[in-house]
Amino acid sequence: MTDRSTFSDLVGLIARLRAPDGCPWDRAQTHTSLRPYVLEEAHEVIAAIDDGDPDSLADELGDLLLQVLLHSQIAAESGQFTIEDVIDGLARKMIRRHPHVFADAPSDIDSVRRTWDEVKKKEGKKRAQLPTILAARKLVDRLSMTPNEIEQAGYPSDETRAGAAILVAIARAWQGGFDPEIALHKVLDSFPQDEVKG
Repeated sequence: MTDRSTFSDLVGLIARLRAPDGCPWDRAQTHTSLRPYVLEEAHEVIAAIDDGDPDSLADELGDLLLQVLLHSQIAAESGQFTIEDVIDGLARKMIRRHPHVFADAPSDIDSVRRTWDEVKKKEGKKRAQLPTILAARKLVDRLSMTPNEIEQAGYPSDETRAGAAILVAIARAWQGGFDPEIALHKVLDSFPQDEVKG
């Protein structure tokens, strides 16, 4: 049996694929061209989790890791950052955002959430334009809004009231322990695919 590949081996393999005599497809990729694959691989990880198949999950996590390595290699080639920078930045971020583990900050759930939000603000992290359902779920979670509180708030138009009804459904799903995006996806899967795809 051959030795198992290490993380360093994998980084070297990706660099080889991007080399002048490497793979034409890999060499042609850019941060922009890889965007659809990041999303696709993330969805395939979720599907593997839902299937409860550890082998499939390990395989799909590898595909997601490939996206991280490709982006890091592309950036390294233009002197922007390396995979080592990615790893170091992540380690520092996890320590910074967990003072209840690595320092003496309070460790109750409310304090942990407040600290996480405060540290993110100090980092000056640019807010991403999230998909609407995900943004709504994060809002409900951050503000600890109940479905009743959402329903009882004042809304100036039929359109915003319709939006509030959707937000109520998102809050109910999340507080029931379900991710609303995944729950909605599973409902769509229960319909004939020809109807869903139009």
